[in-house]
Amino acid sequence: MVSSVTVHTAALLVLVVIFCSWSYVAAEGEDCCLATTNKKIPARLVKSYFLQTTSMGCRTAATVFTTKMNKKLCAPLPKNKNWVQGLINKLNKKSKKTRKSKGKKQ
Repeated sequence: MVSSVTVHTAALLVLVVIFCSWSYVAAEGEDCCLATTNKKIPARLVKSYFLQTTSMGCRTAATVFTTKMNKKLCAPLPKNKNWVQGLINKLNKKSKKTRKSKGKKQ
């Protein structure tokens, strides 16, 4: 015979698992690119980037560009598209120039 405490404990465990899985899906939807687009992004609109990987808990690997208006744009990985690598190179050069000019002011 199963005690009522065991049944309640099992029901509570099931609810906790369901809640945790919903939280994970919500976090993934907010923080991860779910798809990428191959439409070229003008360099004048972009201020930074980072690489999204599956090891970050995201299902899709992507290059995430942040615009000057703080919008996130999802592009393919640089190894898959030359235009993505070109945009990354421009951002890296701009970042190096900014760091050098800040270092001279101090």
